[in-house]
Amino acid sequence: MINGVNLNQDGVEIKKSVCYFCHNNCGLLAYVKDGQVLKVEGDDSYPVNQGALCSRGNINHLFLNHPNRLNHPLKRVGARGAGEWEQISWEQALDEIAAKLSELKDEFGAETLATAGGTLRTDDWARRRFMNLFGSPNGFHNAHLCWIPTFMVETAIYGWCPFEIDMGNSRCIVLWGQNPGASSMPEMRHLSDAKKNGLKIIVIDPRFTETAAKADLWLPLRPGSDSALALAWLNVIIWEGLYDQQFIENCCVGFDELAQHVREYTPEWAAPLTWLDPELIRAGARMYATHKPGNIQWGTAVDQIGKPGGATMHARALLRALTGNLDAPGSDLLTGPAQDFITDEEMEANEWLPDEQKAKQLGSDKYKLTTWEGYGRIAEITRSVWGKAPTAEWMCEAHPPTVFNAIITGQPYPVKALITLATNPINSYGQTSQVIEALRKVDFHVSMEYWMTPTAALADYVLPAASTLERPTITSTYGCSDFLLASQRVVQPLHERRTDYAFWRELALRMGQEEMWPWENLEEANYYRIYPLQYDVNSYDEFVERYRFHFPEREYYKYGRLGFATPSGRVELVSNTLAELGYPAMPTYVPPAENEVDDPELAQEYPLVLTSRGGIMPYHHSEHFQIKEIRFLSHEPHAQINPETASKLGIQEGDWMWIETKRGRIRQKAEVTQAVHPKVIATERGWWYPERKAIEPDLAGCMESNGNVLTSTAEEHCDPMGGSWANRGLLCKVYKTNGKDGM
Repeated sequence: MINGVNLNQDGVEIKKSVCYFCHNNCGLLAYVKDGQVLKVEGDDSYPVNQGALCSRGNINHLFLNHPNRLNHPLKRVGARGAGEWEQISWEQALDEIAAKLSELKDEFGAETLATAGGTLRTDDWARRRFMNLFGSPNGFHNAHLCWIPTFMVETAIYGWCPFEIDMGNSRCIVLWGQNPGASSMPEMRHLSDAKKNGLKIIVIDPRFTETAAKADLWLPLRPGSDSALALAWLNVIIWEGLYDQQFIENCCVGFDELAQHVREYTPEWAAPLTWLDPELIRAGARMYATHKPGNIQWGTAVDQIGKPGGATMHARALLRALTGNLDAPGSDLLTGPAQDFITDEEMEANEWLPDEQKAKQLGSDKYKLTTWEGYGRIAEITRSVWGKAPTAEWMCEAHPPTVFNAIITGQPYPVKALITLATNPINSYGQTSQVIEALRKVDFHVSMEYWMTPTAALADYVLPAASTLERPTITSTYGCSDFLLASQRVVQPLHERRTDYAFWRELALRMGQEEMWPWENLEEANYYRIYPLQYDVNSYDEFVERYRFHFPEREYYKYGRLGFATPSGRVELVSNTLAELGYPAMPTYVPPAENEVDDPELAQEYPLVLTSRGGIMPYHHSEHFQIKEIRFLSHEPHAQINPETASKLGIQEGDWMWIETKRGRIRQKAEVTQAVHPKVIATERGWWYPERKAIEPDLAGCMESNGNVLTSTAEEHCDPMGGSWANRGLLCKVYKTNGKDGM
């Protein structure tokens, strides 16, 4: 008996599910009887979380049955944003959506449709498959701020992104803009265990975070100055002779050129740019280079600094190569794509999108690395070595700010239709004013969602999405890992909810794509994908129940057998691929998007430096604000401010304060703390207020405390390689509000 529920009663089944409220996808066990979930707990056999769950994982059953969940298809009957809806059938909704998309395609071309997806809340290969067959290249996620640019830069240099780490054998790990103490419980647990065995932890973060408190070395750099720090580390490692000479001689090209290139990027040069003491910079470089093997763990921060992002990723990637920390025991591993099951990319039908349509992908004229020109070149090279390519759905996307601008201006061509799935762009994309303008103006908008979010409130049709317990899930790191973890559907979708796969397939059948969608449901599609593994099972569910995981035997030093998937077949310290695309072949210093050196007049008006904090427990992006058990833990938005700065501004702990940039202002409560530099303001992101009505003009308070109001998607502030925009390193000012209200 647990919480009044007898789990040993007749008819109770245990289903193997997964939480997708963050990227870890922790394993769950769900106790089910008669189609009802009685309890959810962590699965102690699951390798990611080993039975543990954070506050998010523990509310999966509350998410499933929450009274505010969307349960039926809705059609707008009043003015957009007025909150006036008519409940309709799925058949009517799909028929009308298909008819409207066909009409717009005939008039404006297939590229007039854009789609936005969420973060592992959907089966993204199905969306890409539909879009490719429809003929539009304009699918996107918010992943320009989360891994896409990093993956593509590193793949250009090594032939794959080394995102898997061999922490068990590591002696040192660099957490660059990552705070697993607040955002990734399983990773923090593994770090804590490894530290007891001697692991050195270096944290690079402007804030003294939960993770920095456990570090051997903390480097509190100026937000957005990461490229200066990475270049200075390259200088120290090369010119102090800390590099792995054998690896460089056997596996790399361009060392002598790189050595001369970084000669002037000394710690003394970097110190005023990073606000770090030169000896602290040296200490970090030396600790990483001399405690081998080691890891540099990816974090989202560098993907979110905008203009300097690509240069920073490039320099950071070379640190691994110089020290030989690639595909060796204890280092960052080049797993390559899965060889023994069907990957996401193989499900996407990318070959069906004509070249002339690929050329129309929005943003491809500027941000070549993460659109078809760069992706196509890198995919060609990886196929020649690995036999397969990275997932296009995540690595080859339309540029979101360019899509929103095309909706608003009609340039370079009209975007008349938008489908958003399990994503809330108003609260999660940069420069919110532009996003809202686009959502108000777009001719036709369909939102498939769990909740009536501010974004869904501006749609023409709102469709109810099935959540994790109502769908099967394959976890394989966005389709780029060589392993998979499989989870089953716990209950059939409640009410009239459906999976996104069901939505895309039913829409496809109405639009002449019948032959390309032979799988009636996700279980059939997933079984098709795992069938080549040749397990002795007759269904996907049987695989989950009997095996659940597939991990190929670990192979280190694969480059000895395959080489590297680059034009030269070696690690390119001077990158041919980046040069082909018109980018620097070696990393150069790029300053923050806004800074006190290049923008002295702006700095006079906005004297502080803004950074958007990463994952804020217990939330993830803009999720969970309506779940009272979660909201209780952190019921109001907070921004961190140093006591010295707060005192000068007359701000005390808990005061509401305005935070303002050139783009707008928001209000959050002051958290007065030594954890940030006197010149730094660290905001929380994603905030909206579901307890308020999602109708115009308030839209559930989506502008009031939303950090993305402050950010910049201006072309001059975007990374020229991958297109990521500036969420961090911008200039701002802070002042006390005159009261709680007063927007």
